[in-house]
Amino acid sequence: MSVAVENFVKAIYKNKHQDYKDTKPGTIAKKLGISNAAATDMSKKLAERGLLEYEKYQELQLTEAGTKMALNVVRKHRLWESFLFKLFDMSLHDIHREAELLEHETSDFLAEKISEYLGNPKFDPHGDPIPNANGDITTTDTSIALSQTKEGKNYIISRLMSDDKEFFDFCALNGLKYGNTITITKQFAKNKMTQLTINNNTLLLNEDFTNIIYVNEQ
Repeated sequence: MSVAVENFVKAIYKNKHQDYKDTKPGTIAKKLGISNAAATDMSKKLAERGLLEYEKYQELQLTEAGTKMALNVVRKHRLWESFLFKLFDMSLHDIHREAELLEHETSDFLAEKISEYLGNPKFDPHGDPIPNANGDITTTDTSIALSQTKEGKNYIISRLMSDDKEFFDFCALNGLKYGNTITITKQFAKNKMTQLTINNNTLLLNEDFTNIIYVNEQ
């Protein structure tokens, strides 16, 4: 299967299940950096191949086959991120960038070997769930956005939902890593800002950060 096709079905899957955005061809085009016409053309072709359902002006819906393909690509991506992070201690941005390339060149056999080597992890270093070899996500996501947390409560960082280098650099600099504990000291609802402490340091984050950092109550 071509890289373009794999990226297309993965973008639809992620928009629906992770980024919570619509899956219309124009939105997918913007995500992938292609023209609206190219996205529409791809949608029609993949509909003919049974990978998605296409209807003019409507959101794209992956079929069972399309979902299976998307989850297979996601699995390989997140396994590579886990592998690179463990072996080379690369930054979260760098492991994402490299995994974008490696995911398309990885056989199911190699993906399984990587998973076994890592101890069959359930989550990648960003906190995103890793599908198993059957394309199933066996974990239950109970996390909430940082913007929804309550003052005086302790939380554990569970997901960092971004691929922006500056975001990850900021997180690394301030200890905002998957698995670390934070305390919410103040919610500024009117100004959409959250004050927290981590490692005896105080941070004040706006909604650009608090809507993409997810946590579980400790």
